Amino acid sequence: MLRGALLIALAAALWATTGIAAKFLFNSTELHPLTLALLRLSIAFPCFFTLMLWERRQLRGRGTAITGRVLLALLALGLFQAAYQGSYLLAVQLTGAGIATLIALCVAPVLVALMAAPLLGERPGLVTWLALAAAVLGTVLLVAGDIETSGEIRAAGIAVALVAALVYAGFTLTSRHAAAGAPVFMTAFVCFTMGAVTLVPVVAWLDGFSQLAALGFREWALVIYIGLVPTCAGYLCFFAGMKTTPATTSSIIVTLEPLFVAALAWALLGEVLGATGVTGAIILTVAVVVASRRARG
Repeated sequence: MLRGALLIALAAALWATTGIAAKFLFNSTELHPLTLALLRLSIAFPCFFTLMLWERRQLRGRGTAITGRVLLALLALGLFQAAYQGSYLLAVQLTGAGIATLIALCVAPVLVALMAAPLLGERPGLVTWLALAAAVLGTVLLVAGDIETSGEIRAAGIAVALVAALVYAGFTLTSRHAAAGAPVFMTAFVCFTMGAVTLVPVVAWLDGFSQLAALGFREWALVIYIGLVPTCAGYLCFFAGMKTTPATTSSIIVTLEPLFVAALAWALLGEVLGATGVTGAIILTVAVVVASRRARG
């Protein structure tokens, strides 16, 4: 179990570097966030295709055929993936890696806990409402801290980060209640491929492909890093760790990701949350832990 927990923590640490690498790219190039999202998905899905083939050999003869309903759910996950990657990276560009990740990833589980109740024919309990209130308070304090440290109201970036949280909540609910039971690497492959296909016409419309010629060796190295390390290697560590780690424990460990991002953003990018922002980050983290435990319970 310890090995599994460490693998999940490593996955969270690897995922945390996505926003940091992206912010470096946005600071030094004119690369559009949606173009970077497309590049990330395009680099990752061949990796997941290989893993899917390996997975099929391992599961051969175990009744792994998926229904049309599940396939439609997987395609829907691809649309969610495209929307999440684009909105999250745009939020990173408009604000900072730390605040964008804290809002996107910490608000989402609370929304899942709130939205899952009516979808399952239940009413949100007191714990769910308290987690929602804590998430709102934490977000307000985080935004207030951002205003204190940046000297401006980055409303557009905050709004896009909240959109990313809503999209991620939709992704989680679809994955949990419509695509449950599908092999994990098949899910990842279909999801990432559909996401990439969805983003191609959008990036073309934005003339995002013209920006690629201006990328140098360092920039391409960062793009490839985002596609391979936090994406492919991160998910490999996560799935390997999940095999020996209880779901509730893993959901709590994953909440380390936004805290890792905040720490890295402070150390590498000079992003400071301030006392108010740190308080908000702590409250958000508590809210997401409570919401995750409630959802698993």
